[in-house]
Amino acid sequence: MADTEESEERHDNTSGETLDGHTEPSTTIPAPVHSTDDAGVPESKKKIDVLLKAVGDTPIMKTKKWSMEKTRTIQSLIQFIKKFLKLDPVEQLFIYVNQSFSPSPDQEVGTLYECFGSDGKLVLHYCKTQAWG
Repeated sequence: MADTEESEERHDNTSGETLDGHTEPSTTIPAPVHSTDDAGVPESKKKIDVLLKAVGDTPIMKTKKWSMEKTRTIQSLIQFIKKFLKLDPVEQLFIYVNQSFSPSPDQEVGTLYECFGSDGKLVLHYCKTQAWG
């Protein structure tokens, strides 16, 4: 019984130091770490579905629904569409979200999906001339 009383008296819970001057390791629980990497996410959730629709006189892509990485930028998407449609590298291509605004070239597709995606996909319109906004 004396041992338990002595051990209760020896511990100061606020500093991690015993009353007789010895230091014990702290047992505080660390705050949860919120990671932005996709290490624990299944492969199917690292990609999102994007529906590409042509506007105006822009050639129509036979494949409209594409699955792409969330980290892909709008600029890389524009380059992909230009290459797929065999457009000249100097031709401009505009991408629009919700038929209203053009996202910046460094914007990630995953962020647009989180904000403007619906029914499990993100709908983007592409055209060779400015259409909206």
